[in-house]
Amino acid sequence: YGGYGGGGGGYEGVHLSYQCHECFRNFNSQNELNMHMQVHRPRNVSCPICGETRFRSGANAVQHVESGYCSGCRGASNARDQIYRFASSQRSMNHYLTDPPMLTNGTGYGGGQTPAYPYCCPECS
Repeated sequence: YGGYGGGGGGYEGVHLSYQCHECFRNFNSQNELNMHMQVHRPRNVSCPICGETRFRSGANAVQHVESGYCSGCRGASNARDQIYRFASSQRSMNHYLTDPPMLTNGTGYGGGQTPAYPYCCPECS
């Protein structure tokens, strides 16, 4: 990464640019460069449901499940239940769940219905 030029101090009229060190494209801001850098990340994140490894981030894997195209949980409604079941099995996720299961059936998931609003932000609540 790297910016150059601009910002005053005798450089009036010079355009500040941020260049990608991978493909050498130029961007107008550090944020644009940061967003672009995601295309260079390896596709080594697996779907927690079907195990397919082809995603650049956990968020991309969740989008795959939520889309309803995951072979492990076809259909948007089933995908929603699968995501909640997975999140319920992760102890670190409990503070993001509106109704974390108190008793489980050994899988971390209580086996009940997925709540209508299953997630909450502990910072915003």
